[in-house]
Amino acid sequence: MSAEHPLPTGPLAGLRIVDFTRVLSGPFCTALLADLGAEVIKVEPPQGDDYRAIGPMRNGESALFNVMNRNKHSVVLDLKLPDAQALARELCATADVVVENFRPGVADKLGIGYAAVQASNPRVVYASISGFGQTGPAAHRPAYDIVLQAMSGLMEATGSPDGPPTLVGEAVSDVVSGLFASWGVLAALLGRERNGQGTHVDVAMLDATLAFTATSVSRFLFTGRNPVRVGNRHPLSAPFGVYAAADGHYVLAVLNNKLFAQLCAVIGQPALATDPRFATDELRSLNEPALRAAIEAWSDALTVDQVVSHLEAAAVPTAPIWNVEQALNSPQSQHRGVLQAVDDPQLPGLRLPSQPLQFSAYERAPVQRAPRLGEHTDVTLQRVLGLAADKVAELRALGAFGH
Repeated sequence: MSAEHPLPTGPLAGLRIVDFTRVLSGPFCTALLADLGAEVIKVEPPQGDDYRAIGPMRNGESALFNVMNRNKHSVVLDLKLPDAQALARELCATADVVVENFRPGVADKLGIGYAAVQASNPRVVYASISGFGQTGPAAHRPAYDIVLQAMSGLMEATGSPDGPPTLVGEAVSDVVSGLFASWGVLAALLGRERNGQGTHVDVAMLDATLAFTATSVSRFLFTGRNPVRVGNRHPLSAPFGVYAAADGHYVLAVLNNKLFAQLCAVIGQPALATDPRFATDELRSLNEPALRAAIEAWSDALTVDQVVSHLEAAAVPTAPIWNVEQALNSPQSQHRGVLQAVDDPQLPGLRLPSQPLQFSAYERAPVQRAPRLGEHTDVTLQRVLGLAADKVAELRALGAFGH
């Protein structure tokens, strides 16, 4: 490995992952595993992962690519060529885990599908991430995050009551699919330790997003009713949502009668705690407009900081509404090491996120920069496959790594 990308340490140290993924869902999965010490060999086409060209850009480098491909090693293989396909299968034969997020059937056409890999590596854990899974009437459909948000019910339940269905302000389906894929890989590895069997992990973004919408699905299963858009408040509980202060907005989260009584005392209206309209959480939700008016009559005269200070002093759950910059640079995030400084001459001052878990038995490893395209092709083929330098040069001349 190059000096900038040493083999990692951590709870997954010694685990080798061959990663054929691109864009977001798959790279996020393998980034989480790389953060924990897995060796991730990212196999890219000669033109690179599409995310390398997606902005925002700085000094020719993509923000999205750098975040999603931290701690990995890049090998370029032109999988349209038989020689490159053979090298890919050889890499897979050495792997504990293979991850791909092609459309179903594409990996098989490239000679790196589960059947081909499992034939030479029976213990392999092979994860496929796709929009609708490897089977079913929609399996052939291409998928983007917005498509899955639209088809999972998430958009229909998001937004103002008098507005259109609203896209969540994050690529939720991509991210949660990558998260479920990493969880599935780890579960499969644990199973392999117990029974010696590898497996194919089939991750459908639609399935993952439906699992993510846990409260909406739960309500439907018990009531038969679809969630409706309620804007910046909880669909079932009150007061639980966004409220106005003199200089902005804050959130309030009251979920039981004790907290409600504490809130009523803070806002100077203790009688509301025994008002029949607000006797239960369900009644408070039904009468939310009147309750909101009472709360905002108090908070409209105060700044957000003053509101939060008063409510926190009374142990009522509340918070200011931060932007991403405030969240990342908060004393809490700094204490937890949410971002780490990364040495990258191309991107001076670079900070990258790491996975959010902390383990008492393992020190958090430093985050390594994302690899340049094909940076580790030669050294990986020599180290992992034992190819001589002249053989690598011969394959390069044949175009196995692109032209």
